[in-house]
Amino acid sequence: MTAVTGSAVDTAALTEIRAREPGRIAAAWDERTLRPLLPADGRLLLVAADHPARAALGVGADPMAMASRTDLLARLTTALERPGVDGVLGTPDVLDDLLLLGALEGRVVIGSMNRGGLQGSAWELDDRFTGYTAREIRDRGLDGGKMLTRIALEDVGTVATLEACARAVGELASHGRMAMVEPFWSLVEAGRVRNLLDADSVIRAVQVASGLGPSSAHTWLKLPVVDDLARVMDATTLPTLLLGGDPHEAPGQAQATWAGALELPGVRGLVLGRALLYPPDGDVAAAVDAAAELVHGGAA
Repeated sequence: MTAVTGSAVDTAALTEIRAREPGRIAAAWDERTLRPLLPADGRLLLVAADHPARAALGVGADPMAMASRTDLLARLTTALERPGVDGVLGTPDVLDDLLLLGALEGRVVIGSMNRGGLQGSAWELDDRFTGYTAREIRDRGLDGGKMLTRIALEDVGTVATLEACARAVGELASHGRMAMVEPFWSLVEAGRVRNLLDADSVIRAVQVASGLGPSSAHTWLKLPVVDDLARVMDATTLPTLLLGGDPHEAPGQAQATWAGALELPGVRGLVLGRALLYPPDGDVAAAVDAAAELVHGGAA
């Protein structure tokens, strides 16, 4: 994996604060400068950094690309410094680090809630809530919570995931916070979970996810870019952010795909992780700037 361009992060200083002054983290959340969820153009570009907590460390051919916290934080701080980036999605450990680095001032922050379905595990479809709670999201001034919602008809544990996600949607709505639901229609093949990315499967997942919880007032969807996306988006009125996934396409091809998808009325922006943080040439700033231009245009 190509090294990131940008400044190094002093992770030793972060460890020192955690060891000697852990109370500084709660104080920093209380003092953080907030902003409205949506900018004037009504679109969002978020950087995703919740993969490591599910043991999903690979990018392309490198299975341990995201293993270094020093490198990951350097990439994240580079991305969050760029104009047009609205905020970040992450787990408490990553977001607390970014908070102490001053990288979350005036940014949208979404907390990742269920990371229990570890990649490759026998219980991978048991997406238990092991991260943020709705109450913590409210108390720390986060803008919302994201939940992975994989639906596998042959897995009896799916119903427990659906129930937990429905409860989280309702709790977030009661606090006036975004519930970012990431649904997939999934199956298990040779002991591995595979998400079905044809339009019909995504539409089924959208319909189930849209009905979770006692209120949909604060529910957003996080969906993959698939063929016939216009038909997928016609399945819901919920505002939707599109995910990037593992960067397997050439940057220009991926940007062209995102540009076409962003023209659909229900699509309100992008949530990109590895595609922005681990570009083939290592130039995170350039990758982020290109995505910001797609999402916000001249406003970026």
